[in-house]
Amino acid sequence: MGFPFCGQIRSLQFPHLLFLGLTRHAVVCCLLQPVLDGSINLLHPSSNESSHVQGYCETEATLASSLDFWTVSSDNLIAVLPVDPVKENYVRKVKNCIFSIAFPTPFKSRVRLVAVSKEVLEDILDLDSSVSKTDDFIQLVSGKKIAFGSIPLAHRYGGYQFGIWADQLGDGRAHLIGIYTNRQGEKWELQLKGSGKTPYSRNGDGRAVLRSSVREFLCSEAMHYLGIPTSRAASLVVSDDEVWRDQFYNGNITKERGVCNTDNFSLLSITIDYGPFGFMENYNPDFVPNTSDDERRYKIGNQASIGMFNLNKLLQALNPLLDARQKQLAAQILEGYPVLYYTRFQKLFKAKLGLLGEREGDDDLIAFLLHLMEKTEADFTMTFRQLSEITQSQLLELNIPQQFWALKTVSKHKLFPAWVSQYLLRLESNMNDSDSERRKRMTTVNPRYVLKNWMAESAVQKAEKNDFSEVHLLQQVLRHPFQKHPAAEKAGYASPTPSWAKDLRVSCSS
Repeated sequence: MGFPFCGQIRSLQFPHLLFLGLTRHAVVCCLLQPVLDGSINLLHPSSNESSHVQGYCETEATLASSLDFWTVSSDNLIAVLPVDPVKENYVRKVKNCIFSIAFPTPFKSRVRLVAVSKEVLEDILDLDSSVSKTDDFIQLVSGKKIAFGSIPLAHRYGGYQFGIWADQLGDGRAHLIGIYTNRQGEKWELQLKGSGKTPYSRNGDGRAVLRSSVREFLCSEAMHYLGIPTSRAASLVVSDDEVWRDQFYNGNITKERGVCNTDNFSLLSITIDYGPFGFMENYNPDFVPNTSDDERRYKIGNQASIGMFNLNKLLQALNPLLDARQKQLAAQILEGYPVLYYTRFQKLFKAKLGLLGEREGDDDLIAFLLHLMEKTEADFTMTFRQLSEITQSQLLELNIPQQFWALKTVSKHKLFPAWVSQYLLRLESNMNDSDSERRKRMTTVNPRYVLKNWMAESAVQKAEKNDFSEVHLLQQVLRHPFQKHPAAEKAGYASPTPSWAKDLRVSCSS
């Protein structure tokens, strides 16, 4: 999962929308991603702000009830970026271009829609949600039908994987079907994922499997509702086509309903490519969700450095285009990254602790708590959530009710009373604040529900038996991650991780 990077870019401007298409066995996902355009500032998919294109108005428009007059365009891309002159779709070394024209490969077996984002359809694509029940829609998001105005493209790119130049990579199982400009004037890039082979498929089959697609569909929407800029998922379709995968690269190849993931870092400042992701459960700076990362290169405690590494590589790529003054300026900008990152980090954690204003010792207070959480292996999400719900008087008395199970874990450390004393003293310095206001404020930044691995795995196991009820439940719960949800509480989504899930692992084929 790409790490969110904060900044403004003044060149492109397209959000990213994914249509996840699976086969049952294989899968297709429909993704959307914001687009960058000319001198327009960065558009985040999670924002309602937009650049207004002449000819579009903000007045309420009737949502389309069919795809008859719904169009996309690839003109903005192929007019300014070189396209592969070879039109045949076969795996090869491609040169001197950014895109190859490649059409999706339809499934051979029956296809059905198992999940759709109503908000994406209506708020981004200007489609009434009833359209998702039509054959035209299912054919579009499964790759069988090409939208009017679309020239399907596969993106050619190279990059570093695990710190090593990997040469040509590219979209090995994804098709960019065009740019859609909605009634707000926002431009969104639409992509099918799991939609068949392209010239960049290498040894892959161009398909996606059920487990990875369910995870991507749920997590991209979860991130959006957490307020984190991200690509969006519009739909998830499954077929009965079969694919084969070696999930943990141990020689145990199994037949499933797959995957050519690369590590991506988005200049759009959005989180993308939900492959072997994982929300950190117990706080651990060495946490790595991906079993393929043997050297723990991408552990949570190293992500700031990885961001710097990636930006340095970008600068290296741009250097031949820059004059001496521009090179110096770019280097100076990059030197400011550590301070910018640290400042943002501090701001986020101060908000999570309900701290107002600037006080000496805030950094130490944050670091102290994280140290206690690491040593006690406390649940990261629920520790902060329960600090949002517990009263100051309960903390003062060190009276931690059983319902605050994550805090009780932290309280086992002998230094917990010392941290509580420092924390309560710091809260007293909040100007014009009260305990109820503090708790209200903190519950808006500390979620009660995130998509933990065991929750996604539970949904996947049921989905593999054609039961998508938990996918739909999670979709509903994760739309409101800061609010208590009776069904979520009953399902244990705010409870400790069940024992059966303690050793869950994901890989680049998960």
